[in-house]
Order: sequence, then structure tokens, then C-alpha cells
Amino acid sequence: MKTTENYSGHIIDLYNRRIFKGTIIVSNGTINEIREEDTDSEEYFLPGFIDAHIHIESSMLVPYEFARVALKHGTVATISDPHEIANVLGISGVQYMIDNAKNAKLKFHFGAPSCVPATNFETAGAVIDSYGVELLLQMEDIFYLSEMMNYPGVLFDDEEVMQKIALAKKYNKPIDGHAPGLRGEQARKYISAGITTDHECFTYEEALEKIELGMKILIREGSAARNYDALHRLIGEHPEKLMFCCDDKHPDELLLFHIDEHVRKSISLGYNLFDVLSIACLHPVEHYNMKVGTLRVGDKADFISVNNLQEFKVLKTIIDGEEVFDGSKVNLEQIKHTTPNQFIKNKITSDAFKIKAEGDYINVINALDGQLITKASNEKATIINGYLESNIENDVLKIAVVNRYTNAPVSCAFIKNFGLKEGAIASSVAHDSHNIIVIGVDDESICKATNLIIECGGGLSLVSQDSEMVIGLPVAGLMSDADAVTIGKQYSAIDAAAKKLGSTLKAPYMLLSFMALLVIPELKLSDKGLFDGGSFKFTPLQIN
Repeated sequence: MKTTENYSGHIIDLYNRRIFKGTIIVSNGTINEIREEDTDSEEYFLPGFIDAHIHIESSMLVPYEFARVALKHGTVATISDPHEIANVLGISGVQYMIDNAKNAKLKFHFGAPSCVPATNFETAGAVIDSYGVELLLQMEDIFYLSEMMNYPGVLFDDEEVMQKIALAKKYNKPIDGHAPGLRGEQARKYISAGITTDHECFTYEEALEKIELGMKILIREGSAARNYDALHRLIGEHPEKLMFCCDDKHPDELLLFHIDEHVRKSISLGYNLFDVLSIACLHPVEHYNMKVGTLRVGDKADFISVNNLQEFKVLKTIIDGEEVFDGSKVNLEQIKHTTPNQFIKNKITSDAFKIKAEGDYINVINALDGQLITKASNEKATIINGYLESNIENDVLKIAVVNRYTNAPVSCAFIKNFGLKEGAIASSVAHDSHNIIVIGVDDESICKATNLIIECGGGLSLVSQDSEMVIGLPVAGLMSDADAVTIGKQYSAIDAAAKKLGSTLKAPYMLLSFMALLVIPELKLSDKGLFDGGSFKFTPLQIN
């Protein structure tokens, strides 16, 4: 077996901020020597790209299948928060992700979910308390405490929350943050608790304030939440405080690009090459103490080559000295995956979605394209035969959350800006408890879309006047056991169908999945009711 390999071309040394011609000599998976010498090769070698915060589950792919795509984009490692599957299956879900990733070549670095469930105002499939967090933090496969979404718990010194933070400090593992819009003294207290990052900043001013208070800011460009345009000027001002992340990336986009797109966009805007690549390749390794080489002698041979420093077309991806992507093919065989799940499969009737009218006005969720935050408005109720109904003309549609873990009453409300003119769309990907969430123009369509998901134990569905579509997600109701091309094509088709129903949103299913995420203001819906994220309490749907 060959144990030594040479790679020649232009070598990008991020530590000394220089580019030179030379040869990388790899022996037994480690960089043995980097020799500066002339070469005819026009390839550029650099450390691999790292997604500094991603939920693999949101790609609808298990880690192994995620790797088979991400490696093509030069991604060599991720900081992966498994709290999506943890909210469904608990610690066993985290272990599933670790086990599935074992032979995936790409270096997944998982965290211990800090908020399972995310709040006490919803029903999840599991609970991970401080005892469970400590069990996870003791594992060699767990590298950090995942995003502390319960920022009110930090601000009010909740005993359980503070115990989880103390455990992360005990085991010397970084603590990720999640505090959208938190400013001033509240931000200061949150950060002073030891929370080191935030990927939720949606304005430049917020990010700058958090940097000044000592945080690292992750510039996020995902399938639903896109903050790059608001934050990219920080690359020129505070590059040492930044990392890149996607947070949530749907399979159709992942087939096209990953962190490589952050890099291309930043270079095209004129930012310094070494700053950009340090953000993409070095800062996560340093912050999280990742087991990833950064193209130095003695490092693990984890690096990539690209065609030039504008397109960044990936020609090779090398991990632990193995060429896992050769420019056309990923060296990972297709395998069969197990499908753990937790799902009550009792169908429901359209009567479950009826809302008896008790007021003339209603509180309405206002979705924002490309943002996880929402706004709230008061709207005149549409009342037919004593019941509240959707108002298609004014784009005020019924939204519902159906508990998937136990038989319980359906929670209903209304939402603007999804734009559907007929039918309904539904998903069992509904952050963070992952109950069924559905939006539609009438109760019959809403019911059909919900039952399609119940029948297959989780997935995405669509109902129109003349057709029904469903994508099964048998792994926890979150992920497919198929490959990325298969699920990517299915997702593209159902996404296009949703847009044919009238939605003008860039990613209607991705945005739908966040309409139950209570920890992001302003107004969201859980299986227990309409929730005001500002006051952090339930609020009535109807106004007299």
C-alpha cells in the first residue's frame, strides 16, 4: 500500500500570509514536508473549508450522504449541532449521528445539545437535562456545548441552564450562542456567562456590538436565513473575529455549493484573500480545537486544491492523506442506512383544524423572506359560519402545528407572506421540536397534507386541487435514507410545486420549518399555542 504522496502547485500559507510554488509531501496521512520549489502545476493548495455551524439534519441527509456532497465543495470538516434529532430521539439521536458519520471521511465535530427541548412551551420527543449534557461532554466525539438558545434562562440565571454552561467550562469546551437581536446590558450578561459565538446576528450594528463585547460572529448564508449581505463589511473590519456558516442548507443548494460560495462571494467583493481564507479555514479549527490539519508540517493532511483564486473550483479534496474527491468522483460507496424514528401515526380529520370565532381581529404571524425572525400584525378576522378561515386575497392563511409524539388538540393560528392561492404545504421538519407544521388555504387541504406526512412517518408534503406530493423522511422524520441527488431532485420538485401554488418565497419549506421556533422573535406557533418571543409567553390568537 502506497503511504507517500506528493502534491505540487501554488501553496497558500495562511499563517505567514504568502503564496509560493512548492510540493507537499504526505506520509501515512500526515504532512511530512512542504518543500519550496519550482513546479509547472497551476493548482492552488490550501486548507479545506469548514462550516462553523450547521445542522446536518436540515439537509435532509444523514451525515454520510451529506459528506458525499460536501467533499466535492472542498469542505473537510463541520461544527455540527445535532439538536434537531436530539429533540426527537434524545441522546440516542446524537449517537446515531456520530455513528453514521464514522466512515464518512469528512470530519464531523458534534456538540452536546444545550436546549432539548428548546423551551418549556412546546412538546418535544425527548429531554436532555444537565445530567445528559454531562454524559455527552465527556465523550471524545463531542467538542462543544451547542447553541444556547434559551437566552432568557441565561439572563434570569435559570439553575439548569447555568449548570449546563458550568459543565462546558468544567470540560473546557466552547459554548455556542444563539441570541438574535439581543443588545445592550442583556447582550453583555449573556456573553459574560461564557458564551463565545453567535450566528444569529441580522444587522451589522448588532454583530459589531457583540464583537466589541468579546464574541466571535458567524456570518450565516443558509437556505432560509441569509445574513451575508448585512454582515459582510465586517470581513474588512474585524476578520479575526469571524467564521462562515450555513446553519441550515437544503439538499438542492448543497448540490450546488457550500462554504466555497462564501469564499467566492467575499473574494468577488474585493476582500483580502488571506482574511477570507482564514475565516473559512482556520478560525473554526482554532476556536473549537478541531482535529483538522491546516496545511503545516506535522499536521494531518487535510487540504484541498482549486483551479484559481477567483472561481475556487475544487479539483481535489484530501483528508488524512486520502484523496477523497478527485475532481469528479467522491471516494465513498453508497451504503444502506438505518432509520430510527418516533411518530404517532393516527390520522386526523379536517374538524381538528376548525377555529371557532370569538373575536373580530386576530394576531397574525408575518413571515419575512430570508429571515428567521417574524413580525406581528393585527388583522380583521375572516369569519364564515362562525369559524375563522383563511383570507387568500389578503394572504392571511391558516397555519397549524400537530403534535407528532402524542394525541393532542391541534394548535392553529394565521400567517402572512406565504402567498398560497390554493392547497397546502406541510413538514415534519419544524424547529426545534419537529412536530408537523402546515399552512393552507382551507381545512380539507391542510388535513390532507398533514395525513400524508403521518402516513409515511415524517416528511414534506403538498396538496393542490389536482395533485398530491410527499417526500418521506424516515430518519427521525427529519432525514432521508437516500442519496443527495435523489432527495435533491425530490426537494426541487416539491419546492417548485409550492411556488406554483403562489408562494414567492425563495425557500418556502425551509421558512415554514422555522415558524415554530419560539426562541426567535417575534411571533411563532407551537403545538401548545401562539407564542410571543419578545415577552417569552403565550399570546391570544383572537382579539375582541
